[in-house]
Amino acid sequence: MKAMVTILGAAAILATAACTTAGDGGSAEVVSANAGLLDADGQSRGNATASQAGNDIRVRVNAMGFPPGSHGLHVHTVGQCTPPSFDSAGGHWNPGKMQHGKDNASGPHMGDLPNIVIGSDGRGTVEFTIKGAMVRGGAAPMLDADGAAIVIHATADDYRTDPTGNSGARIACGVFG
Repeated sequence: MKAMVTILGAAAILATAACTTAGDGGSAEVVSANAGLLDADGQSRGNATASQAGNDIRVRVNAMGFPPGSHGLHVHTVGQCTPPSFDSAGGHWNPGKMQHGKDNASGPHMGDLPNIVIGSDGRGTVEFTIKGAMVRGGAAPMLDADGAAIVIHATADDYRTDPTGNSGARIACGVFG
């Protein structure tokens, strides 16, 4: 019986530790969302992860199979990616009703992300923080009732032109879930 209590006690400690966010010493659940990026033909083109980090969202995007150069990258308001145009993803995530772009005096909005730079091998990775944003919960979470998507565009975002940054067609899309 004593062995059974010891085993159950150890299991409880391990279960609690598994729910702890690294470094916080508490038992907070790590809130994150993942998206698999697909092109208009349904081919896998990478992935994106959005994780809560205090009052911010940390995002990492890994892309493959794209033309070299800079490509616009945005969070869109609807968790749908219907090819070939991906228009089903809606507009950019913009709960504050700001204009587009970090170089726009009336911007940026939450869906404005840095360009992803694709190398000559067709691959690129970008990591960044969306300040003052929540994955789930809060007044205007990224994942609201109709979800959210991340979209890669055909050309670079100019960081100023409203509403899309002149970033061209939507060439890949992933639903956060």
